[in-house]
Amino acid sequence: MSLELPDFPWDLLTPYADQARAHPDGIVDLSVGSPVDPTPASVREALAAATDAHAYPATSGSPALREAIVEWYARRRGVPDLTVDNVIPTIGSKEFVALLPRLLGLGPGDVVVQPTAAYPSYAVGAAVVGATVLSSDEPEEWPAETRLVWLNSPGNPDGRVHSLAFLRRAVVRARELGAVIANDECYAELDWGSDEPTPSILHPEVTQGSRRLTLSVYSLSKQSNLAGYRAAFVAGCSDLVGELLTVRKHLGLMPPAPVQAAMIAALADEEHVAAQKELYRRRREALTAALTASGFRIDGSEAGLYLWASRDEDCWQTVAALARIGILVAPGSFYGEAGTRHVRVALTATDARVDEAVSRLRAGRL
Repeated sequence: MSLELPDFPWDLLTPYADQARAHPDGIVDLSVGSPVDPTPASVREALAAATDAHAYPATSGSPALREAIVEWYARRRGVPDLTVDNVIPTIGSKEFVALLPRLLGLGPGDVVVQPTAAYPSYAVGAAVVGATVLSSDEPEEWPAETRLVWLNSPGNPDGRVHSLAFLRRAVVRARELGAVIANDECYAELDWGSDEPTPSILHPEVTQGSRRLTLSVYSLSKQSNLAGYRAAFVAGCSDLVGELLTVRKHLGLMPPAPVQAAMIAALADEEHVAAQKELYRRRREALTAALTASGFRIDGSEAGLYLWASRDEDCWQTVAALARIGILVAPGSFYGEAGTRHVRVALTATDARVDEAVSRLRAGRL
């Protein structure tokens, strides 16, 4: 048996990456959102202190980690009434995103809804189980066969942020259908219009007293530079979390004990998150100004780690033009038909490389 999976999209960028690397002053890689700044010292120290990890860790997470997640949701996400039964850690968020249709027992005939501009792993998870993918941003369009709805706010690639009112409308519709609804919230701390995080699907104004069938997915990769740790978690409906935990126990999906200790340290420390946000803010402002001056339009991008940029041409033309000056970006077509005239520009490059990109854009050779 073979799975009908799409081609791995990043392989299509290889010739453009090669061209960008040939630039006399090297490549400025703004294509992948992989952090480049150091992991906070407090987190590294917590990891090192926990390396005598001779026993199997708990799939559910240590009691201290689950309490830390609960406390973080209350402090940073406006969700005050969770308990440890509402949360579990995961081995990064991509693992959970791609596996959730399988963990829920979905299959042929079931519909998985994703945003019109969507991170590819939502569709991959559906493909693995033979489910049908529907790209839709309107809850009223979701059909009776819908069994899982993915929201992504703040959005990757477009930085869109859903209001509490929209989240409530989406949750109501999902419950009418008996569908699980999950919001991928991993960029929540990177809201460029506010010093506060963006709204969570678990906010009391959204749940209205019930978290039934509702999940929030979060990752520490972005806010804490922990991409290499694979440190994430899920929170929401305790019945659903309990069912997912049972399956995960059978599959042996256990976050390593040292990583769990590091997560506790990261969740307790708000200072490093604020400092990292300011680094990204500076890079965002510099790239926004340079791209706009070079004829680009920036759409959405209210939050998150990317600029959703367009020159009103096919995205691959834009990729090629930027590669000629040594800048690599991601074509919007990687994220669905809605992105065919956009490129995604990541903020995850050092200050020096961002300054180099700005200099090249200002030289006006596009």
